[in-house]
Amino acid sequence: MDLAIRNAIIVDGSGRARYAGDVGVTDGVIAAVGIVEGSATEEIDAHGAVVAPGFIDCHTHYDAQICWDEMLSPSVYHGVTTVIAGNCGFTLAPLSGRQEDADYLLSMLSVVEGMPITSLRQAVRPDWRSFGEFLDHFDDKVAINTAFLVGHCALRRCVMGARATGHEATPDEIEAMVRLLRKSLDEGGVGFSTSTSISHSDHMGEPVPSRWANDAELMALAGAVSDAPGTWVEIVPGVGKFGEREYEMVTGLSLASQRPVNWNALFVASDWKDVNESQLEMGRYAAQRGAKVFGLCPAAPVKGYLNFRSSFVFEMIEGWKDFLRLSDEGRIAALRDPETRAKLWEGVQNPNNPTNTLRGIENYRIENAPSEANVRWQGKLLSEVGTEMGLSPFDALCTLAADEDLELTFSGPELGADEASWDMRREIWNDPNVLMGASDAGAHLDMFNTFALTTQLLGEGVRDRGIWPLEEGVRQITSVLADAFGLKGRGRIEQGAAADLVVFDPDTIGCGPIAMRDDLPGGESRLYGDSVGIHHVIVNGVPVAEGNSATGRKGGRILRSGRDTYTVALD
Repeated sequence: MDLAIRNAIIVDGSGRARYAGDVGVTDGVIAAVGIVEGSATEEIDAHGAVVAPGFIDCHTHYDAQICWDEMLSPSVYHGVTTVIAGNCGFTLAPLSGRQEDADYLLSMLSVVEGMPITSLRQAVRPDWRSFGEFLDHFDDKVAINTAFLVGHCALRRCVMGARATGHEATPDEIEAMVRLLRKSLDEGGVGFSTSTSISHSDHMGEPVPSRWANDAELMALAGAVSDAPGTWVEIVPGVGKFGEREYEMVTGLSLASQRPVNWNALFVASDWKDVNESQLEMGRYAAQRGAKVFGLCPAAPVKGYLNFRSSFVFEMIEGWKDFLRLSDEGRIAALRDPETRAKLWEGVQNPNNPTNTLRGIENYRIENAPSEANVRWQGKLLSEVGTEMGLSPFDALCTLAADEDLELTFSGPELGADEASWDMRREIWNDPNVLMGASDAGAHLDMFNTFALTTQLLGEGVRDRGIWPLEEGVRQITSVLADAFGLKGRGRIEQGAAADLVVFDPDTIGCGPIAMRDDLPGGESRLYGDSVGIHHVIVNGVPVAEGNSATGRKGGRILRSGRDTYTVALD
């Protein structure tokens, strides 16, 4: 054998009870499970730790990061061996060959997915045209398995150029997009992704290209997916409550494509109970009409870290558009201006603010104030800061943000951290139309704590809260996702399966402290948290990580539709 993992507790991804044994690997495939005799070129002594199938993350945005980080960190260190990227309609392929189109997509990504534009411009060199060329660019260059959806915005921009923003497509343009999508799927794209959500605006403050599509365009593109084996559809349908419009559209996408559709994201919170119920109805509505629709749910309460430089949620506040189009210097001046502050506050209070962004500002907290003059405010609520400064909480926030040259980081209360929300998770996580997902790893790099979904789930959700036994928690992020997305040979420890494996300590597994780390190209920063309790990560039989360190070896593959995936039927 090439590799043997000895003295392990095997949790095989099927949901059945754990058992003691070994795992043997030959040529990247599991050759033996249980009592494994004979020698191996390389051996790992698990010392009684758990060995499980490598975890799967079905909603990431590593489309740009793959250009500079072959490990796709931090996911790999949290036990993830397979990721799906290209979600929400945002991809870097196909490209038209026009430089302005590539520039547009990078600038758009910097806003909608919170990727520093300095990093993107320095590290992404889009020298591909077709989707297949994009995939070929990264073959044999990644530590973990990576699949890419084909994004609606890139399709539109490639076919329509600048008209992709601000215009509906003509019938000829729709047909050209359909042809391009079919070609991209034939070349290995694993499906089609799009967004109709008001949360997605580009760097010019305009709706992203996919939001200009009418139903005829959406259904035509979904229909193209039906011709390609091993594919599916992903969408961000909106924020807040769903209704008949969202139900009909997403169900229509599933029926037109004859594929499951997954949507992002279902944030569980007791004070969003009516929102969550309307979102859960989507899956039931679709099932009654012969369709299949899954909502993706994060594994922990969501904490959002905000700043006035790049936080995309401000795009949803009515009246903030002009402010958000300003340069950094312009924003600083605006935050110092009482008249502008008053207008911004008016937008916060507007009932058309769909996510209540910055409402209840007195309960927001200063996370990081870099200068010595303001470090004393770190950890304090804005109600306290405002009182001490003799200002309203919002005025205090604006003043400090300007003083810190927009480097001030602040946060609202964690969404869904109360006991009532955890009680809701016990029910929602067991809904047949909900999958564990929504990590957004690779995106919102200065904003969300959701990237560590796998260790958060097995730590707080499974061990500490007991929502599932360990065997079921592992099943939910291995075989359940492999079966939902048609990932061939993955998600289980069994003879003949791909040797994607993770060795971990169930008593300590979790995510460590989350803080900013200066490790992006161009000296930019991102939120990052090391894993706790992950000992070894093996991808296609190759040990790629030990603890929070890379081994320097790469076992990952670029997964292509049909070759590495199979079609999941609606029935």
